[in-house]
Amino acid sequence: MYIPPLSPASGTGRFWRNSAKIIRCVRYGCTNRPFYHVVVMERRKNQHQPVIEQVGTFDPMPNIYNERLVSFNFERIRYWLGKGAHLSTPAAELLGIAGFLPIHPRTYMTAWRNRQRAIENKALEAEAETS
Repeated sequence: MYIPPLSPASGTGRFWRNSAKIIRCVRYGCTNRPFYHVVVMERRKNQHQPVIEQVGTFDPMPNIYNERLVSFNFERIRYWLGKGAHLSTPAAELLGIAGFLPIHPRTYMTAWRNRQRAIENKALEAEAETS
């Protein structure tokens, strides 16, 4: 039985199938309390448009154990990457830290900056103690 493709206006027709997809973080939560969903959506839509699929979550606020919680559905992420979906930089960083992808260069730069800031703070504290 032949089922004709739906029109592009329906949202699930030829346009949806062939349009560029991206895996990105969409912000939820309240003021001063962010929470992110890692989602697959069309590349040209903003973050408040309907998504195709949610593939993970990220809570950037440390909990009582000083942990930032992340969860991913790696099987679905692998599926969407195989279909040609792109990755946003924050999503690529999270997947690199999780071990799914190689570590993103921006992660190395952030760690280097944090180390430099810690060294400077120690030098200032030592200088303040000697004065």
